[in-house]
Amino acid sequence: MSLHDLAARALHVLDPEDAHGLAIKGLKAGLGPRDSGPGDPMLSISLAGMHLGSCVGLAAGFDKNAEVPDAMLAAGFGFVEAGTVTPLPQDGNPRPRLFRLTQDQAVINRMGFNNEGLEVVADRLAKRAGRHGFVGANIGANKDATDRIQDYVTGLTRLWGLSDYFTANISSPNTPGLRALQTKAALEELLGRLAETRGLLKAGSTSDYPIFLKVAPDLEDGEIEAIVETVVANGLDGIIVSNTTIARPATLKSASKGETGGLSGAPLLEPSTAVLRRFHAAAAGRTALIGAGGIADGAGAYAKIRAGARAVQLYSALVYGGPGLVVRIKRDLARRLRADGFATVEDAVGVA
Repeated sequence: MSLHDLAARALHVLDPEDAHGLAIKGLKAGLGPRDSGPGDPMLSISLAGMHLGSCVGLAAGFDKNAEVPDAMLAAGFGFVEAGTVTPLPQDGNPRPRLFRLTQDQAVINRMGFNNEGLEVVADRLAKRAGRHGFVGANIGANKDATDRIQDYVTGLTRLWGLSDYFTANISSPNTPGLRALQTKAALEELLGRLAETRGLLKAGSTSDYPIFLKVAPDLEDGEIEAIVETVVANGLDGIIVSNTTIARPATLKSASKGETGGLSGAPLLEPSTAVLRRFHAAAAGRTALIGAGGIADGAGAYAKIRAGARAVQLYSALVYGGPGLVVRIKRDLARRLRADGFATVEDAVGVA
């Protein structure tokens, strides 16, 4: 275990949110790990036109305000997603709002889209112009917005040209009513307005950027098919499956298991991968899928890829595995692919 990983474990004596803040400060100061290897070419993949050196990415939530995307790219992630960012700054829900479930290797959060707002994030992304590596923006709506769909349009417009891709996050359980945007009528309006805005922005800049939709794992029968059809009809580039869950498995042991919020980490791996398989079947190759939820090792990443994901994202496992985890996951994933006779990660997508 590296010194960086030992330092991450030492932070567990602190309140989880304080520890996270300290980790961000350390990364800004240049104290993060470096993946100095050349990268295994078998893990590279094309995702919605982006040629990723590695299919293993950092999920939104770790770097809410785009403070350390380059540090996380340097740590070994193939792509990094900043956010969720809302048009106006907001404090989020009252603390405490982040809980470690150590016995379960899990986390519950009810952060509530706390962030510094679009202008701050736009300024930070503008300053990294010309740097290598793919950095996406996860956009959301302010809690008190009168027109939440307009907030997504505002986010897309303000960060156009500054972000390598966009994710419309309609699946957080911590903004009341937000998940209602996953219902058919609301989703059609949201994606229709995003597609219209994208068309205007493309015409004005001649550049285009992928747009993904991030969904919850807690979906009813028929909703998966409806989401896929709406995504395809509006020309979005893919779906991230999935965000945190409001479910509480009976197997949870930690004292904080009853806290309100979204559950992530190890208990989410199996249910989110099952939902991913259903999205893969419904999509039938018409849109790209990114697998998220519960990945903590190469086996978890491999399960997502076999279930239909072209790329994967993780975050919660860093709480327990430390920042050096991404390198170990990539090494393990490549070993598993080779053991099964695959030449590239592309060859394994959806084989399950």
